Amino acid sequence: MKPYSRITGTGSYLPPRRLTNDDLVQMLGAKGIETSDDWIVERTGIRARHFADDGVLGSDLALPAAQKALAAAGRTAQDLDLIIVATSTPDMVFPSTACILQAKLGAHGGAAFDVQAVCSGFVYALSVADAMIKAGSAKCALVVGAEVFSRLLDFNDRTTCVLFGDGAGAVVLEASDAPGILASTLHADGKHVGILCVPGHVSGGAVLGDPLLKMDGQAVFKLAVGVLESAARTTLAKAGLTDADIDWLIPHQANIRIMQSTARKLKMPMDKVIVTVDQHGNTSAASIPLALDAGVRSGRVQPGQTVLLEGVGGGFTWGAVLLKL
Repeated sequence: MKPYSRITGTGSYLPPRRLTNDDLVQMLGAKGIETSDDWIVERTGIRARHFADDGVLGSDLALPAAQKALAAAGRTAQDLDLIIVATSTPDMVFPSTACILQAKLGAHGGAAFDVQAVCSGFVYALSVADAMIKAGSAKCALVVGAEVFSRLLDFNDRTTCVLFGDGAGAVVLEASDAPGILASTLHADGKHVGILCVPGHVSGGAVLGDPLLKMDGQAVFKLAVGVLESAARTTLAKAGLTDADIDWLIPHQANIRIMQSTARKLKMPMDKVIVTVDQHGNTSAASIPLALDAGVRSGRVQPGQTVLLEGVGGGFTWGAVLLKL
């Protein structure tokens, strides 16, 4: 019989530098750019975010998150035979942030690679790890979402620079005789590349294009609300479950309005949605594992409960994972 996969530990890490909306208002005001705490909260639900200090890389954020997840699972780095890091802000062009993290953990020999699906990255990475465990290619996987999105922000664009933050979240996913991950679904539609992108790259030692984040907020909002509902329903159908079977919804923490709309469509009260966007901002691939760890460590998300993870991001990518903790 093929093994199942189950999350056995969670962990997260936020860089210590915390910026409130008022901090950003002052910072942007010095550049002649107007915004306000009320404007940011009303449109996004964000009140604060964390930024990594200069010289701090994604793998530096991933390391303590990974160590906490391993400790929670009762595992060591030597137990790992697979590391997948979801990130859009890798330490370098190559090798992968996963290989760099593997070295920092003191793990050796297992497979290690990055997944790039922007804000859907963690859902993609978790689905890949689940498939590899079910195929017998791995037994103990570390799946991480880690981002330093502050490096990609245009601080002359008040509509985007207030949205994002830095951080990392991790889970240990192990082969199990009992079902943990019940179903998943992944999608993308590349025709929407332009609505959320960082259109730059390195060539001949120079940066070509514009390596700062560009977003059509209204287009992203409209698309996100529709695809998140369909991904949820598809994933539930695969598992033979309904909206009523979900104990907790843990969506990508992009915007409180998107989260409220998704909850409404799934007939879920907001007190069954894990919300961290107010304190973390949008941490891209790190947002779901950060929120999952917050839910677990606060005692709200309990073993045996059914949890729906949902991601949506640039690409355009989207997906969902339904699991039992």
